[in-house]
Amino acid sequence: MAQPPPPTPTAVMPREAWEGCSVLLDINDGDRLAFFRLTPGATVKIGDKSCSLQPLLGRPFGSLFRVGPDGLLPCQDDKPRDGGDAEGQPQDETRDNRSLVDNNTAQTLSSKDIEAMKREGASGDAIVEALIANSSTFGNKTVFSQEKYKLKKQKKYAPKVLLRRPSTRSICETYFKKYPARIGFMQVDTLSLLLSMANVGAYSDVLAVDMVGGLVVGAVAERLGGTGYVCSTYLGSGPSSIDIIRMYNLNSEMTSRIFQAPLSDLCSLKSSGNAPGSVQGDAVEPSAVPDESLQSSLEKPSDTEVSDGNAQSTTAQPIVIEAPEPATDEHLNQGDIPIDIEAPEPADEHLNQGDISMPDCKGNNGNSIAPKAPRARKAPSQERMKYWGEHGFSSLIVAAPGHEVESVVADLLPLLSYSAPFAIYHQYLQPLATCMHSLQVSKMAIGLQITEPWLREYQVLPSRSHPHMQMNAFGGYILSGIRVHKPNPSGARVQEKSSGATESMIVSL
Repeated sequence: MAQPPPPTPTAVMPREAWEGCSVLLDINDGDRLAFFRLTPGATVKIGDKSCSLQPLLGRPFGSLFRVGPDGLLPCQDDKPRDGGDAEGQPQDETRDNRSLVDNNTAQTLSSKDIEAMKREGASGDAIVEALIANSSTFGNKTVFSQEKYKLKKQKKYAPKVLLRRPSTRSICETYFKKYPARIGFMQVDTLSLLLSMANVGAYSDVLAVDMVGGLVVGAVAERLGGTGYVCSTYLGSGPSSIDIIRMYNLNSEMTSRIFQAPLSDLCSLKSSGNAPGSVQGDAVEPSAVPDESLQSSLEKPSDTEVSDGNAQSTTAQPIVIEAPEPATDEHLNQGDIPIDIEAPEPADEHLNQGDISMPDCKGNNGNSIAPKAPRARKAPSQERMKYWGEHGFSSLIVAAPGHEVESVVADLLPLLSYSAPFAIYHQYLQPLATCMHSLQVSKMAIGLQITEPWLREYQVLPSRSHPHMQMNAFGGYILSGIRVHKPNPSGARVQEKSSGATESMIVSL
């Protein structure tokens, strides 16, 4: 086995937000999640205020901001937001809420008084403290009820904004919470298990069938880290939408290793005599093969235009970013994930999912970021296709809930090298069971198993740790296995006859 070439130095992603990067804003501890791109004119609508996103520049991911009179301000002294006593004082268990009556008379501070405080420039925290001081029943509530009251008023009058980095986990969790149908109802634990079962790692050549918006391709590219290649194949004449990868802050080295090719072109490799396994000897590392396509530069996009979206008085609304694509997506709610869930896949090519359309930008440390949000419409070079035809792919991931798994896998498995692992995701069990039976009969794979991942989140708080009451019952199913060489019945009989003749000669001697 040839030794892998020395790793090429890849650009380290900065830990702080920079101009032109994509960010995930977590408003009020998960009440609203929205993707944005930090352009000079980018704004976010929170309540009745339109706040500029410029204060986020240069701040490390994970920073917490509050909405002040002049916009977003960094929080200086963050207290634990655990819903309990932050100072660790013993809780008074003698109080209860049995005598409290919700008749809207306990609060003496009127709405006019609150509006007057806002006009005078009072902060949201000051308004919350005034509401607590003017509540006649606050002191009689339990500690838990007091914390719930504070949290409710804080979300209304002093909302907090958490700056998060768009990663595989955060993107998957956001989509699953808002629009799970776009990603095939795939949870983050299922996605991580897919990558693990497919043995995705450095210097891998991964073949992916991504019909979940590009979540799988983006996760593979993020794990590869600029080494190896990922080829997204598709069925039919038109490529499926994989625009979710535009939310990742992938550098130019990562995006140059993402390709997209139709399944018919890949299948033509084995029909032309370049089937995987036809060349004997040690395998050559994929990254050692020269690829002319890596020398080509990505096309620069046109400038984007930022404007505020329509907003209600009580809910925050995202900005609207007009992408430099066809004008058919002007109706999308571009600050959050697009609302049009049922958009047909062929027309999904231009969708600006998650509000990310990265133009030319530079990181704070000078790292070159992808000059354009990767759409992975780039076809692999002839050298790369020839290598894949001779040696095959090192792993396969299939996430195509809307297609027949059995027929798709039958076409994809011959494209893998021998002993290559594969992992197939589906929302339902029966399609995977049928596919598993077909693979067992054809003897194309071994180690077949169907896994049902299940993730349960727990609330861990003082004296009230328990599983979350509202959660999903399951996260889909995964069929995994290892591709093997299909035995030739005629060849086996010839070998058996030759061995029998040898034994007879030995006996006669």
